[in-house]
Amino acid sequence: MENESGQTPRKNSNVIYFLIVVVLALLGTDVYLYLQKNKSDTKIVYQDDERNRLKIELDSLEAQIEQVNTGKAKMSTEMRAKNDSLQAKIKVLRTELAKGKLTAAELGKAQEDVKQLRYFVTKYTADIEELKKQNTTLTTERDTLKTNLATVTDKATDLQKKNQDLDTKVKVAQALKMGAINIVAYKVKGSGKEVEVTRASPAKKIKINFTVAENSLADKALHDVYVRVIDPTGNLVTSPTDAGNFTADGQDLQYTYKTSIDFKDDGTTYTIDWVSPVTPNPFQKGTYTVILYSDGSTMGKGGFSLK
Repeated sequence: MENESGQTPRKNSNVIYFLIVVVLALLGTDVYLYLQKNKSDTKIVYQDDERNRLKIELDSLEAQIEQVNTGKAKMSTEMRAKNDSLQAKIKVLRTELAKGKLTAAELGKAQEDVKQLRYFVTKYTADIEELKKQNTTLTTERDTLKTNLATVTDKATDLQKKNQDLDTKVKVAQALKMGAINIVAYKVKGSGKEVEVTRASPAKKIKINFTVAENSLADKALHDVYVRVIDPTGNLVTSPTDAGNFTADGQDLQYTYKTSIDFKDDGTTYTIDWVSPVTPNPFQKGTYTVILYSDGSTMGKGGFSLK
């Protein structure tokens, strides 16, 4: 009986020790599970925060691309391709980040992709800014060239005008000018002899005697001379067989008679015979005016009167 009583306390002690160990094990398991849960929750929170951060960075990168593209000049094919590639990459990353929970590997890949994207956007931004700078330089150079071209054009126009003015002055200086003139009316006898007259009724023709002023610039050659005879009533006398038009002093004129002289700049006196085509009375009483033209300008004029 004594032995049985002694063993009972020992058995009870063993049970107590066992229960303590079990309780401690359970407590350890609860602590482990609690720590693991906290660690898992922390990991999930970290992944969510990192995903949101990456989304915000994508928004920033996309805004950066849009900003550098605002008001951009015409881009090259290569630049447009880069822009499209970056936009497509951002779209893919947004799709990836929009998924539910990301694994550690997926999150790491997203982080690396955003990092590379940041590099490409930075380089793209620098390329666009350089392109804008080049376009600004080209625009400035173009405007400078336009200004220079306009200046050169103005100078060329001015020079052309000066040359035209000089050419006009040279032509004017080269034109023959009358020195002295004397006009006499004649009648023609049956024998063919010419007799000077002062009355209108017998007059049949006139002789225009004139000299040409000295002119070293004028061509020593044949020069056309146009004669205009104005009768006492102010009308131009013309012939149906010997009349036409010419230009002088910027006007289109009709002539009475046309001939030519051989100018040698030696003071020669020239004579032009003109027979009136008017019938039956070639001349009328009054004063006639005779104007000579050559080289596109007026040589001079004279007159005569008949009673």
